[in-house]
Amino acid sequence: MAPRTPVQWPVRVGAVPRSADWFQHRDVLDTLDTAPTGPGTAVVCQVLTGMGGVGKTQLAARRAHQAWRAGEIDLLVWVTASTRQAVIDAYADAAAKVLHVERDEPARAAEEFLAWLEPGPGAVAGHCRWLLVLDNVTDPADLTGLWPPDHPLGRTVVTTRSRDAALTGAGRRLVTVGLFTPREATGYLGQALAARGRAEGPEECARLAEDLGRLPLALSQAAAYLIDADIGCREYRGLLANRARLDDLRPPTLPDDQTAGVAAAWSLSVDRADARGPRGLARSLLELAALLDPNGIPQPVLTSAPVRDHLTRVVRAHASAGEWRTRRITTEETVRALRDLHGLNLVDHTPRTAHRAVRVHQLIQRAVRDGLGRAEHDALARTAADALAAVWPEVERDTDLAQALRANTAALSGKAETALHRPHAHALLYRVGESLGVAGQVAAAAGHFRTLARTTHQHLGPDHPDTLAARHDLAYWRGAAGDAQGAISAFRELFADRLRVLGPDHPHTLTTRGNIAYWIGEARYAGGAEGAATSLEELLADRLRVLGPDHPDTLGTRHNIARLRGRAGQTAEAAEGLGALLADMVRVLGPDHPDTLTTRHDLAYWQGRAGDAEGAARAFEELLTDAARVLGPDHPDTLTTRHNIARLRGRAGDVHGARRAFEALLADRLRVLGPDHPHTLTTRHNIARLRGRQGDAAGAVRAFEELLTDMERVLGPEHNDTAITRHNIAYWREESEVVTLRVRRDPAG
Repeated sequence: MAPRTPVQWPVRVGAVPRSADWFQHRDVLDTLDTAPTGPGTAVVCQVLTGMGGVGKTQLAARRAHQAWRAGEIDLLVWVTASTRQAVIDAYADAAAKVLHVERDEPARAAEEFLAWLEPGPGAVAGHCRWLLVLDNVTDPADLTGLWPPDHPLGRTVVTTRSRDAALTGAGRRLVTVGLFTPREATGYLGQALAARGRAEGPEECARLAEDLGRLPLALSQAAAYLIDADIGCREYRGLLANRARLDDLRPPTLPDDQTAGVAAAWSLSVDRADARGPRGLARSLLELAALLDPNGIPQPVLTSAPVRDHLTRVVRAHASAGEWRTRRITTEETVRALRDLHGLNLVDHTPRTAHRAVRVHQLIQRAVRDGLGRAEHDALARTAADALAAVWPEVERDTDLAQALRANTAALSGKAETALHRPHAHALLYRVGESLGVAGQVAAAAGHFRTLARTTHQHLGPDHPDTLAARHDLAYWRGAAGDAQGAISAFRELFADRLRVLGPDHPHTLTTRGNIAYWIGEARYAGGAEGAATSLEELLADRLRVLGPDHPDTLGTRHNIARLRGRAGQTAEAAEGLGALLADMVRVLGPDHPDTLTTRHDLAYWQGRAGDAEGAARAFEELLTDAARVLGPDHPDTLTTRHNIARLRGRAGDVHGARRAFEALLADRLRVLGPDHPHTLTTRHNIARLRGRQGDAAGAVRAFEELLTDMERVLGPEHNDTAITRHNIAYWREESEVVTLRVRRDPAG
């Protein structure tokens, strides 16, 4: 088919958006092949997909302008393809301009235009070179029967937020458009502000770019706002940090012919995702994800029972009749809603990514939260907290999962404001602190509970049980972090308040009494262990009376009594008491309970101290297998068992084997616990001591001197372990000065 009258080439149909001011060249632009090269070209259609605001339209427009100005094409057709009818109308316009056909029947005119784009093989040489851009395709189904033909002299570029499989096929290539790189984002802000005479340091531009998630749309509107409001990047960041609504940070006049602010950039996509399933499902799921970690949410959190309960209530509220009034949302339906959100580039859903399966851009999260009322926001925050608590394993075998759950809890806490303290402090706030401590991050655990004690006091009052519980955990982890004296003081203050508020027989009051005695024993006062054991004997009588013999707290008191007896030098009595306790632990809690494993550990330890080194070694080896199976190889208790196996190996005379075992343990403790954990410092102490026992007295001095610096910084100059380290420096310094190495007992042995 030929035009009825000659056409003056080149021809442009439709309004191509102008290039953005301060356009940043992006690597993806180099992948866009829009210049027809003749027969033999495989890819004739490129589909640009990405979330709203990443600049897909700008990239397509830039390439179209370049091809037009370079004379690479004879026909350029730009179609705003948000609906099927819009595509048909644009094709009809092209047919009228190129073929001079009437537009009275748009569908027929469009059909003629598509047929003209694909002439017979004999007409290829004389046919025009064309580029057709279908911008902002909302539903791939709208293009059924309307895809431009695959032709060597033609190119098609599609921009869409969809990742639907229908967009791929023979001759089509999917091109994912992501965020600005840090260089592109900083360069854009710097150029935009400099063009208006505004000087901003690259550091401030980079910080603002990161706060905006390097989203091109947000950066362009932020630059316009900075210029209009005459403020700097730091002030704008302050507004973001103070939770200003995105609509409030929209400039009066949008730059680059934009028609929507950042907050509205994804509204149509959310509506479309919500329309794919029962009404309210996808939107509510996105609202929950908007409160969690943008860098990755474990999928089980968003498919948990608390989330499905919430989604069921939402769907039922929207349903007027039918099955949704009675049945519940399933896990499969929740996953399908995630796929719908993924398909529209509202989330990245990669189920095979362990523990980080769902990612949401921080500004999408912000825009979604901006649309929530206070009551709705707070209810969602409590639901998200319920979900995290529901999937948190009792035993954290998978350290990566635990880290992801902690990151999501931190994100939720920062966005929930007061919601997690009303009507009481949510259990998740205590669970995350415990997780930090169990993972060996004892200083971080103490810091977390210090903050929680302050916020519960502020929101609930000083005598609320949740405030007292936060103070309890703070005191405990202070002690675990090496401040035994501070723990004792904090527990004594807490005991006075719990006695006044709860009474002498309340289990929490009894627990506080037990902790005072425990940390007195840990502080290693002269006679402290004996006195602490006596205090625990008195506590045991009360716990037997109030709680009974099989209560876990009663069993825990018996465990600590035996432990402190050993500390007081009564090693045989300690082993005997722990042996009797172990039988009750297995009966009441089961053989794999973490407390049962702890009792086995301490029984083996005091067996060895009582003289049965061979039996202790066997017990530790057996325990290591079970601890690795139940708790995981990286659990601090598993690492402690390895420590004791290495220690016993050294006591048995295998100094070289003991040092190798401690060095392997140090690598794992550094990785899992960090360099400042007391157990890491203890491992370094043992390696230094064994260096001396191997004959390297000078090396032992150097290692102990390096350790002393860290001991004083982490534990303090007066800590007992710090004093022992000083003593060892003096000892091995003296040994290094002796010409003939004398066999002599190591005082730290």
